[in-house]
Amino acid sequence: MPLVAHTDLPTFRRLHEEGEEILTPDRAEHQSIRELHIGLLNIMPDAALEATERQFFRLVGACNQIAQFHVHPFTIEGLERSPAAREHIQKYYESFEQIKRDGLDALIISGANVTHEHLQNEPFWHPLTEVFEWAKQNVTSILCSCLATHALIQSCYGIERTRLPAKRWGVFSHKVVDRQHPLVAETNTRFDVPHSRFNEIFQSDMEKQGLKVLVVSEEAGVHLAVSPDGFRIVFFQGHPEYDDISLLKEYKREVLRFYNGERDDYPPYPDHYFDAYVHQLLAGYAEHVMTAKASGATLQPMPEAQIVEHLDITWRDSAKAVFNNWLGKVYQITNEDRRLPFMDGVDPNNPLSL
Repeated sequence: MPLVAHTDLPTFRRLHEEGEEILTPDRAEHQSIRELHIGLLNIMPDAALEATERQFFRLVGACNQIAQFHVHPFTIEGLERSPAAREHIQKYYESFEQIKRDGLDALIISGANVTHEHLQNEPFWHPLTEVFEWAKQNVTSILCSCLATHALIQSCYGIERTRLPAKRWGVFSHKVVDRQHPLVAETNTRFDVPHSRFNEIFQSDMEKQGLKVLVVSEEAGVHLAVSPDGFRIVFFQGHPEYDDISLLKEYKREVLRFYNGERDDYPPYPDHYFDAYVHQLLAGYAEHVMTAKASGATLQPMPEAQIVEHLDITWRDSAKAVFNNWLGKVYQITNEDRRLPFMDGVDPNNPLSL
């Protein structure tokens, strides 16, 4: 299902340059195929704003090549933005009011950075829950990533996330625990998923509220779960949208925070991400960082080019498969009028007839 470049958003050009199938509006208009309209509520900070666009657009664009996808990025109030980010949003993003008028078939909500212990104290909490409430009534299915998963589960089911003793980040092996659910059809029974978070909602708490857990890691906990109806809300606690360098960028940021005195300890490596060669390379770089910090010398750049050659993506195929299954089911049950969530005869409380 190719993406349609229905605006001048730079992400379309970037993905086309990477080899993704991108349709022009003229070409799309001459294909008699039902299009799907998918919202991307992007609440990531400025540094990750466009990267998050590319990551989710890429997963959508890799899905079944029958339908056409129109992805509509938008954001909400309560997030600090630089002038450049505000200009990008004003130029390329739609407003929530426009989204509500036109309707959506599906909605993706990205993760976000937070500054408060309790999510309800975040400035964006009320705008976010307003989107939740509208989407639950008007959108076929909502897919939540990481922080959005924690916020929506708290808002809908009253489960607050638990602070972990240390940041959980790395690439972890996961097992499919409900092999019959359509979202995991044709996926491997065991696959990797990146995680990056300080908090967790545990499997036992999810199941007490009737959520259906589909994919779990012994080390990292639940990755994939769905609402009690089986489909209306899809919860990712991991980050299957991540690029191969996403965790490297996070590690680099934490090293710089140590150098600048913003954290006391030198950051540990993300779990199961760097190989032995990179560990050795980064150990030498850590010595340089500590010496430069102590002496006030100029910090040399991290040897990223050498590191990237040793990074593997072990989660991309499974991520594409889950997204393909998700949007394929949306296509099958959504109303032709994108302002309505279901076609006639679909039970909102059991939309997949599970």
